[in-house]
Parts: sequence; structure tokens; C-alpha cells
Amino acid sequence: MRVLIAGAGRAGLSVAVHLAKMGHDVTTVDRDEAIANSAFERHGLVSLVGDATDAGLLQEAEVARADVVVAMLRRDADNLAVALLAQAGGAKRVMVRMRDPAYRGVYVRAGVDQILSEIDVFIGAMATAIEHPGVRHAMVLGAGESVAFELDVPVDSVIAGRTVSTIAGSASFPSSCVFAGVYRPDGRVEAPRGSSVVAGGATVLLVAARDELAEVIAFFLRREPASGGVHERR
Repeated sequence: MRVLIAGAGRAGLSVAVHLAKMGHDVTTVDRDEAIANSAFERHGLVSLVGDATDAGLLQEAEVARADVVVAMLRRDADNLAVALLAQAGGAKRVMVRMRDPAYRGVYVRAGVDQILSEIDVFIGAMATAIEHPGVRHAMVLGAGESVAFELDVPVDSVIAGRTVSTIAGSASFPSSCVFAGVYRPDGRVEAPRGSSVVAGGATVLLVAARDELAEVIAFFLRREPASGGVHERR
């Protein structure tokens, strides 16, 4: 993909470098000449110096050929300007990093394809970790109603050694919970099938409604005789 990133600060540059390593064609724009030079000299990125809210500079950056334009400037007003100019310039998709939640409605009305809020992500993940110590890593999804998280299944858990279909078929299985993956011993994530066995000590990747998180965690961490716990629905 051709990706144009407006704002090559620490976060913007990290995204740009990652995308370039994945084989994408990345261009950055930043007002700071030292930052732009560093992006080119240290990482080999195409970097332009200037104000990304300048329509002429975006044209020079070939915004019309961009598959994605990502606005990651320090002010939401500037990100909004970049988003509108990118849309007018022919970019296929526009994303913004939202600083102030008050801008969410403005971005939506402006037709921005995706709005990312670091504050929402950080607060959601931190709050989840504080409230539920059994969760290893967590990421808030959507507007915060759902959470994707990793959980270690105890060796003596009631579900240990059961298949995904049997576990999900339990009458007490939380309705919002979805099996997203099971980690293999080598660290890779395996897409779970109904016949996949969840071994004791395994790490599972789950998605659940935030208000059911405690119920989901309790379900997976139960340490009671297997004969009294999980029964497959008929």
C-alpha cells in the first residue's frame, strides 16, 4: 500500500518504520526538518518538510495516489484539516489520531474512515489490568464496549483438556465471549476450531463485552472437578 503519514513524531515515525518493514510504500510529512531528515537518513523513508495542512504540500506528497492517509499531528484541528484535504485530494482512506474526545463527532461528520484515540486505548487497557489481575494483555475495541484480552488457563481449570466446542457449549459460558485464538507453545496464535483442545497452562485470546469481563474470567479460572462443570449443549 501507499501510505502517507502527516506527523513524524515518536508515534508517527514508529508507525511509518513498522509499515515500511512490512513492505509498504511510506511517505512522511513533518514541519521539523531535523525529524524529516532523521526519518530519511536513519530509516530510509521518503520524508517531506513542511506543513501537512498545506494543500500544495499534500499534492507534492502525491496524496491522490495514497491508499491511506494517517493524520498524527499534535492538534486535532490540524488533523481535521489534513483529513479534509486528503479526501478532497483523492486519498482512498483517511485515518486520524484523536487527541481530544470532543472532536470525535466532528471527525465522524467529516467522513473520517477510522478514529484512533490513544487515551481511550490506554485507559481501557490500564483499567482492565487493574480490575482483573488475571488478564495478561488487553485492548479495548470499538467505543469501549468490548475488550480483547489474553488469559492463562490454570492447569487445574475445569475447562483444561476440553475442546472449544465443548467449552462454548456450556450452559454457563458467557454469551458475549468469543474465542479469538489459542497460543501454541512456540508463541504463535492458532485460530481455534471446534475440535481444538484448550490445554491446562495454555494462553487463550478472548473477546468479550466489557460488562461481562469478570464473568468470563471467572468461567475460565474455575478450579472445580471437571465432572461438575462443563457439559455440551444438545
